[in-house]
Amino acid sequence: MLKKHIPNTITCLNLISGCIATYFAFQSNYGMALLFIVIGAVFDFFDGMVARLLHVSSPIGKELDSLADDITFGFAPSAIVFGFLKEIGAEANSSLILQSSLPFVVFVMAAFSALRLAKFNLDERQALGFIGLPTPANALFWGSLIVGSGDWLKTFIGPNLSLVILAGVFISCWLLVAEIPMFALKFKTWGWKGNEIKYVFLITCIPLLILLGISGLAVIIAWYVVLSVLNNSQRKK
Repeated sequence: MLKKHIPNTITCLNLISGCIATYFAFQSNYGMALLFIVIGAVFDFFDGMVARLLHVSSPIGKELDSLADDITFGFAPSAIVFGFLKEIGAEANSSLILQSSLPFVVFVMAAFSALRLAKFNLDERQALGFIGLPTPANALFWGSLIVGSGDWLKTFIGPNLSLVILAGVFISCWLLVAEIPMFALKFKTWGWKGNEIKYVFLITCIPLLILLGISGLAVIIAWYVVLSVLNNSQRKK
């Protein structure tokens, strides 16, 4: 039946979006790279929904989804950071190691994204929430940070920016696989009780986007992590 191929087709569109995003990242066109990561995220949102609506979920669809996600939300953002680090090294007339070799370290983020996706497929605890930072959130953080604040970071932080970015990459890698429960925007009911953290998050996203523009996405992802940690602390009390 034709309908059983529709979800996998949408998943493949996610993967293709990630490939195009990676191409633009290597061309130093970070705005277009971010755009195609967002497009990939839209496809990623709808493939599972369509599979459930059509009752055609399958093991191969689950595996294909993870492969697509690692391209779009693992490899593509790593390519953006890679290109940005190459630019920093060239503009600062840094040593040959900093310019040609050190940027390759950022691809460890693609490896940790793959590990996070593999864990997600096997972890039954993540039906209503997440354990560790979701890969789309990590991709949007790095893409929006560099597109929206790349020039400002170069000016504000200066010659140490490469080391700061690399430190951030390692923190991202840890967050992807950390045993930190993070809430998902899934609602069983629309009432305030039981959904407080979700509504607080959504309400605060609006002014951040208005005030900060594209950079606001990076701040929103950071805020999401902070809120998740605070929410966990409250539950333990």
